[in-house]
Amino acid sequence: MGKIFYIIGKSATGKDTIYGKILEQKIPGLEKLVIYTTRPQREGETNGKEYFFTDQKGLAEMREKGVIIEERTYHTVLGDWTYFTADDGQLELDTTDYLGIGTLESYEKMASWFGKDRVIPVYIELEDGERLSRALSREKQQKTPHYAEMCRRYLADLEDFSEEKLMKAGITKRFENIDAVQTAAEIVKYIREASGRVE
Repeated sequence: MGKIFYIIGKSATGKDTIYGKILEQKIPGLEKLVIYTTRPQREGETNGKEYFFTDQKGLAEMREKGVIIEERTYHTVLGDWTYFTADDGQLELDTTDYLGIGTLESYEKMASWFGKDRVIPVYIELEDGERLSRALSREKQQKTPHYAEMCRRYLADLEDFSEEKLMKAGITKRFENIDAVQTAAEIVKYIREASGRVE
């Protein structure tokens, strides 16, 4: 029985870096969980690889069909962009495992849809002082740093990932990301063991 390993964690914990490093391992039987977005396709992107690209009409049609599991809308200077996961027949959970990444809320919706025995949370954490330092360093490198937004995200994460909410969601296993390479290796080992694909 296939499983969905779902990476979650506060901002600036290195989730995206670890997600990429795990996919680079090309673990047999583990595929990327590709989600949908209404944002425009960028040059160099391939439909179905980074995302499944759609528009507001396509989003509305999938809502009408009742296949959307979870969705998040971000208000950007270019308009509202929605990212969502849909049960559209692409997942072959009888034979394949998947690696996804999202928020605590999206994890809970995925677990509710597929069952907690099939959606395995991979919680990445980092000491808050170090996380703030990394977030500040990352923001400084932007062409136009948005420190107020960085601070808003940081404070929001303290509430969104409170111990109470983590316990309610059943998050017990944690991976501290001091070193991304080592953390990714630990998670790969965990995935192999949990999926029964131990080498």
